[in-house]
Amino acid sequence: MEITKFGNLQSDIVLIQPVDDHDLEGIENEFAEIKRGCKKDFCLIAFKVDDWNNDLSPWKAPAVFGKEDFGGGASKTLEELLTLCDDKEKTYYIGGYSLAGLFALWAAYQTDVFCGVAAASPSLWFPDFDGYMKKNGIMTGNVYLSLGDREEKVRNPVMATVGDRVREAHKLLKERNVNCMLEWNNGNHFKDPDIRTAKAFAWVMNA
Repeated sequence: MEITKFGNLQSDIVLIQPVDDHDLEGIENEFAEIKRGCKKDFCLIAFKVDDWNNDLSPWKAPAVFGKEDFGGGASKTLEELLTLCDDKEKTYYIGGYSLAGLFALWAAYQTDVFCGVAAASPSLWFPDFDGYMKKNGIMTGNVYLSLGDREEKVRNPVMATVGDRVREAHKLLKERNVNCMLEWNNGNHFKDPDIRTAKAFAWVMNA
């Protein structure tokens, strides 16, 4: 397990974020933006994911872009990640960007460890995830969702559903009395992921 920690390692508030190399390039800026958005003391743990499409996907699914299928390895990843959350005196939040945002949301259906979910531009187009949310109950009280206003305007027919899926997810969670925020950002999926993720974490910490 390769992890990088930022902030006060003794803090009672711990943010958990699955990341790849691209995320790590902007992680220091993200950390600074979180501090600007929330005045609380916290520790951010960046959890390096080796195989993005496998390690963060809740179940197997065919490739949506490129040729790499989704391997369904999220359960194993969550098992590793929960070893970072063994201090019952601390408050834990989970979040991430893109498929890591979807993973964070899915994780809150598996465990009540997390006080909030920071799902920035989550891959809610993932096959059958909308049905999964309808059939199951989430075990956290605070969820932040966001999307770029151009993310649903893509040629890929599966990924183009993301706008409708995030609207449906927001409506469903609100109906189930979850404190849920949906924020729309300017731009496509690749614009300012560090800033979007920071806004997500700051919101759930302030909720």
